[in-house]
Amino acid sequence: MNPLRRMLPSNHALFVFEAVARNTSFTRAAAELNVTQPAVSKAMAQLERHLGVRLIDRSAEGLALTEDGAILYRRVADGFRGIEAALREIDIRRTGIDTVTLSLSSAFTTHWLMPRINTLQATFPSVDFRFQLIPGALAGPVDDVDLGMRFVEGPDLDHEALFLMNEVMLPVCSPAYRAGRGAAPESRTTFVNLTATSPMWVGGVDPGPDWNGSRASLNFSDYAVVLQAALLGQGVALGWMSVVSHWLSTGDLVPAADRVTRTARVCQLIHLRSRPLRRSVAAVRDWLVAEMRADVARVDKIYPELGLIRTCFETS
Repeated sequence: MNPLRRMLPSNHALFVFEAVARNTSFTRAAAELNVTQPAVSKAMAQLERHLGVRLIDRSAEGLALTEDGAILYRRVADGFRGIEAALREIDIRRTGIDTVTLSLSSAFTTHWLMPRINTLQATFPSVDFRFQLIPGALAGPVDDVDLGMRFVEGPDLDHEALFLMNEVMLPVCSPAYRAGRGAAPESRTTFVNLTATSPMWVGGVDPGPDWNGSRASLNFSDYAVVLQAALLGQGVALGWMSVVSHWLSTGDLVPAADRVTRTARVCQLIHLRSRPLRRSVAAVRDWLVAEMRADVARVDKIYPELGLIRTCFETS
């Protein structure tokens, strides 16, 4: 008999434990497993009794993994992801259909990826793409996706990371809005802001003396809408180069001032170490990197005074 089988009361116990640990709730785990909450509680008690240790601490504040529980959960979660990857590979071999799931911001998808989505599909004709879109700050786990775009320092114990670009920003607006400002320099300027997560114009990114005078603001929680307002000539927005490079290269957006800001953050393409990077996912990742570098290079040729190649990709 397999030693693992002797160490567990049942194979089902691992599925129950993983669901409870991930949801930190017996009730949510029961709903996910389509069983009753008492059945989940009984299975957990049986597993802990069989192992002779507590895996979950129960308190008025809720559930929390013990040290032993955290050790087991990490290994079980890794094992489940490995099994899932193997089953997906078998399904790909059977159907010939490969699905790649990407976790991206809604703004990046709308304003950078969507204009070249036909190129993406032509480059990867045998891949079906699914998108997990994030409307606010680019954050969150990548447990259920093949590849995610995140602002992280680099690889860690759980994730592999590939450098995409530094976090670089500059004020942008439509050509018509900038021309109107030149014709009437004392007119009111509208600043289109991303609420809660964007640097403030005052004390942060300042578009400079050319934009002095009275000010108004529009504030949105979704950066895709912020840029849409700028494209429609509604005001000046803070442009993340990882999102606005396409519109700067086409001329639909222009720099509102020659003021480029680089933060300490780095944009990376990450994936779980426990989720093997399939050949198709690696190819999509490399395509994103190459396209981004080509896009920034085009903008750099149009506005060499901004020094975007160095600012965006210099790693020291």
